[in-house]
Amino acid sequence: MEITDFLCQIAIILFSTKMIGILMRRLGLPQVLGFIVAGILIGPAIWEQFFSLEGLNVFPIKQSEYLKVFAEVGVIFVMFTAGLETNLKDIKKTGVAAFAVAACGVVLPLAAGTGVGALFLPDAEHGFFTWLFIGVIMTATSVGITVEVLRELGKLQTKVGTVILSAAIIDDVLGIMVLAIVLSLSGAKTAENTVLGLINPDGSAVISILWILMFFVFAVGAGIGFSKLFKFIEKKSPHTRRIPILSIALCFLYAFIAERVFGVADITGAYIAGLVLSTNHKSAQYVDRKVSINSYTIFAPIFFAGIGIKMSFNGFTAETLLFAAAFTLVAILTKIIGCGGMAKLLGFSAKDSLRTGIGMIARGEVALIVMEKGIDGGIIDAKYRVIVVLLVLVSSLLAPILLKVLYKNDDTPPLLSKPELEEGHFD
Repeated sequence: MEITDFLCQIAIILFSTKMIGILMRRLGLPQVLGFIVAGILIGPAIWEQFFSLEGLNVFPIKQSEYLKVFAEVGVIFVMFTAGLETNLKDIKKTGVAAFAVAACGVVLPLAAGTGVGALFLPDAEHGFFTWLFIGVIMTATSVGITVEVLRELGKLQTKVGTVILSAAIIDDVLGIMVLAIVLSLSGAKTAENTVLGLINPDGSAVISILWILMFFVFAVGAGIGFSKLFKFIEKKSPHTRRIPILSIALCFLYAFIAERVFGVADITGAYIAGLVLSTNHKSAQYVDRKVSINSYTIFAPIFFAGIGIKMSFNGFTAETLLFAAAFTLVAILTKIIGCGGMAKLLGFSAKDSLRTGIGMIARGEVALIVMEKGIDGGIIDAKYRVIVVLLVLVSSLLAPILLKVLYKNDDTPPLLSKPELEEGHFD
């Protein structure tokens, strides 16, 4: 493909994702869903049914090495900014309650998802690890929609709102750790890891797990030093361009070390790099704004549109549709039962427990990212990409509708006085 053809493709992707993204927002849905729909509309999934693709280099847009590189940078930026937006102080405030809700929101979907995987994919190449991966996808939570609804209702600063927000953050941290372990132990295709090959030539599961844990030890230890360094730079040269530039360099370095040295997914390294910088809150907000210019205007739309571009309806059967329906139903119910049930055990009222469970059902970019990592690693077939897209669509519709119903005529005042969070990047 000529570089000029690729430039034209970028123009088509950016225009279509923005237009359909705006439409989705007006319908009360997340723009990320519009990005995926745009990818389907401009990709070969539909157009290849009507005419031959031979000789066409611009439209319909097909997956290429250029797109793959841009998409990979996009997903790393998305996870990096997710880490930057994590407020560890908020997690500390909610403490045990948020962690308990998050833990149940991971364990129950993980177990039930594994069962669903075993039921529908009994002959999967990676066997148990493919089934477990289905559960890992279910653990992800995206509260962007929930936050907007709670803010609109004036309930974001209540106890329920804070627990939902903090639990979702912890949820993703736990989910990413489980993803790192599953991908490493499953034998999924990753970048060449010379270090792990030297210390674990026989592929021992115990050594692999210990090496993965060593990454988190390294990340935290080095992170303390980097955090102090960035605080020093911020004090000497506040809000200068060198801070976001060095931050991006740290993000890419963590992503590289994670995958090439420790055998952990690069997105995990990017996320932890964001967490490291989030400890310096003012600096993190500044970096977040600067990184967003590149991330959410160019790279992230290309990544999410790429999911739609890679969609294919060939081989889409009634069995696949049944799998997608079962996956979506179980993913939603396990969040409601797991998170809501734990909230009830912690002393929440029945209605507040249900609100907590409903607030945790929404899935978004993290679930999509996890799915793509599994497909790239060969742990699951690409034809099952549709199950996550369906989950994102259904949960994005249900969460705001059910929350508005549950908060109807509720006049409980906010219990907390902290400032409201800034609007998300997709707004």
